[in-house]
Amino acid sequence: MAKKIMIIDDDPVIVKYLETLFGDNGYETCTASDGAEAYEIAKKEKPDMMTLDLEMPEEWGTRFYRKLSKDKDLKDTPVIVISGMASRHLSIKKAVAYLNKPFDPDKLLITVQKAIGM
Repeated sequence: MAKKIMIIDDDPVIVKYLETLFGDNGYETCTASDGAEAYEIAKKEKPDMMTLDLEMPEEWGTRFYRKLSKDKDLKDTPVIVISGMASRHLSIKKAVAYLNKPFDPDKLLITVQKAIGM
């Protein structure tokens, strides 16, 4: 069974790009466009990893991460922050990695493989 990565980003172009990138490399995906939606989908889908944008409408990534950290079933899910915000590394200290937009797809895939395998 393929590992599942949840993509949380409000930019449909980035979401589509990540879906294609992960799908072409053997991963399943699910998506959410903001933190509020992401929490409900994560509870249902139980992803193996998440990519998380920080600046989104409705609920920012940092607020979503605080909720995630308190959920006994989801708190250990690895998170990769993909953001264009400066000082993003200060907001989510336990993230597996922090990638700037635009990001290097090869670096992202290497990070994913190190964190959850194939």
